[in-house]
Amino acid sequence: MLKEIKNQAAAIATELIDAAQLRSGQIVVVGCSSSEVGGHQIGSDSSPEIGRALFEALHAVFSEKGIYLAAQCCEHLNRAIIIEAEAATGLEIVNVVPKPKAGGSFATAAYKGFHHPVALEEIKADAGIDIGNTLIGMHLKKVAVPIRLTHGRIGEAPITAARTRPKYIGGSRAVYDDSLN
Repeated sequence: MLKEIKNQAAAIATELIDAAQLRSGQIVVVGCSSSEVGGHQIGSDSSPEIGRALFEALHAVFSEKGIYLAAQCCEHLNRAIIIEAEAATGLEIVNVVPKPKAGGSFATAAYKGFHHPVALEEIKADAGIDIGNTLIGMHLKKVAVPIRLTHGRIGEAPITAARTRPKYIGGSRAVYDDSLN
């Protein structure tokens, strides 16, 4: 089961990179319910093994492209973010260490797997993957655009993905740069 979960996660990450046209230095926020992946209700059966498998697969794909992974904690840590320190330059770091039942198994795996992990209260990511209805929207830039991926599940958990784009401003005479969409 863990091998299949890793394969599904890697395929989703690869597809998101292409669909969102992500570039090196950008940030993808991932919220993940290991309970939902395992076929249980969110928050009811946290699985460190599933969390680690997903982190390893996603981190490998994103880091190969120079893209930062931001792991969203569960609501017990107010959906804080775990990220590499180098991606948090200029952002306010907070003091918390996630655990499977207070932060979630995925965020715990990220904290253990990153070279220099730090926690943030919030971030404005360029794209995101929501695994199991974890509500990542608060950590995306203002204009989120849904992406329909060919892989709609990891394990038993539904997947929702999004990219972001700059806001359109101005009135009827405004001209927009289509390359930013």
